[in-house]
Amino acid sequence: MLNKVIIIGRLVRDPTTRYTSSGNRVVEFPIVYNRRYMVDDTWKEESHFFDVKAYGKLAEGLADRVLKGYMVVIEGRLTQERWMDKEGKSQSKVRIVADSVKIINKPKIEEPIDDLQLREEDIPEETVEKPFSPEDDLGF
Repeated sequence: MLNKVIIIGRLVRDPTTRYTSSGNRVVEFPIVYNRRYMVDDTWKEESHFFDVKAYGKLAEGLADRVLKGYMVVIEGRLTQERWMDKEGKSQSKVRIVADSVKIINKPKIEEPIDDLQLREEDIPEETVEKPFSPEDDLGF
């Protein structure tokens, strides 16, 4: 069976980091995907929010290098987490587990950030390739 997701979205907030019991880093962040479509002669827009998780080396590369507002291409798979809440009701959530994250562009920063260098050349190769341009072939 096939479980593959490719999505372009913008980080809604800065990533959060936690560690598994075995000490592996896990980075989580929500993204928003905006869909524009036309109804009659009027453009409509709808927003969809997705939670993303990254593990291991990818998580280490992303932890301090992407921030709220960054636009990224995420390739990964869908997972469904299930649990029982405090009232004993079954809950579930579908999220994206990232295999790769590529930065398309960074948000415009009005003031320079001196203490945090956010240069693409500092990001591990598996995390970012190059800025996206319309001529790039994303495989679809």
